[in-house]
Amino acid sequence: MTASPLGLRLACALCAAVLLGGSASSLQAQTAVAKDNGPASAVCDVHAKASLAWQSCLGAASAKLRDAELFYAGYWLAKTGRYAEALGYLTLAKDKTDRVLTYIGFATRKLGDVEAALPFYAQAIALNPNYSVARAYLGEAYLTRGEPLKAKAQLAEIETRCGATCAEYADLARHIAAFEGSRG
Repeated sequence: MTASPLGLRLACALCAAVLLGGSASSLQAQTAVAKDNGPASAVCDVHAKASLAWQSCLGAASAKLRDAELFYAGYWLAKTGRYAEALGYLTLAKDKTDRVLTYIGFATRKLGDVEAALPFYAQAIALNPNYSVARAYLGEAYLTRGEPLKAKAQLAEIETRCGATCAEYADLARHIAAFEGSRG
């Protein structure tokens, strides 16, 4: 059994935290507060994400659950760095919810097409102005374009909707600080 890229990153982060004087429990507390919690599938979660058995399970999903399973697959593929495959699932969803649109934007942006990602974030926010995850990813897209003021505007919107202590706010604030730190 091989480790997933996400699993390897978390394991490396855990080792680094311990080596740098942190503890496993402090890292686990940090990783437990995620910007967006992944969806679960009672049927397919028994298989390793992105494995052939997992993909086969998703393909066998009933028509009633099809869009939910398509989002489930797209989300996890995107979160494990398999962006093109993620788009293959996400774009098949008939019901383009705020989450589906956000992750189409996310995968598109991660594939390097920031301009094409922006309309997906805008559509997600139009459907649900309070969906702070879309706003956080939109802010990251603005930073990629070198537009920190627009990213800060999204940060302010996130603060209005969920406060300065929510994961989306903290994540985008961290990205903005890193961007500004890299500028000198």
